[in-house]
Amino acid sequence: MSATNFNTKNDTYRKLMGNGLTYRIPRFQRDYSWGEDEWDDLWQDILGTIVEGGEPAHYMGYLVLQSADDRVFDVIDGQQRLTTLSIIVLTALKNLQRLIDENKEPERTRQRLDQLRQTYIGYLDPVTLVPRSKLTLNRNNDNYYQTYLVPLAENLPQRRIRASEHGLRRSF
Repeated sequence: MSATNFNTKNDTYRKLMGNGLTYRIPRFQRDYSWGEDEWDDLWQDILGTIVEGGEPAHYMGYLVLQSADDRVFDVIDGQQRLTTLSIIVLTALKNLQRLIDENKEPERTRQRLDQLRQTYIGYLDPVTLVPRSKLTLNRNNDNYYQTYLVPLAENLPQRRIRASEHGLRRSF
């Protein structure tokens, strides 16, 4: 019987997503299911890190990852938090895009948007101009995430979508 290797460490979201690795939520994991209560808890924790005298960092809890090659990691536990944090970043990018469209420091804002996208979300393939995401959701949610949220689509579908996709849309 082979020994199981456990590697535990505290990392920031930036170290996790800014390390050039990719993460995927396996097919067997449940669909996105967070709602108002969970979003509010996470948001309040994040806000608590930016107030004077607040927490120095947000403790995300445990992420359980599994990998065969140390480049692509399956998210065994923590997929709801990881997905929601990704959506928070995408929402920030959407607001930066709005500032660019309003011609508010467009060059500097574009640099911010591009840097945040590359660090936390993925990159834009220079040949196909198709976004390549660092996070892949499960089989029921990934198409909606990659098609509408990652490219910061203007009009998100509201009909003929799964309940979990409604959750992704509302979160965004």
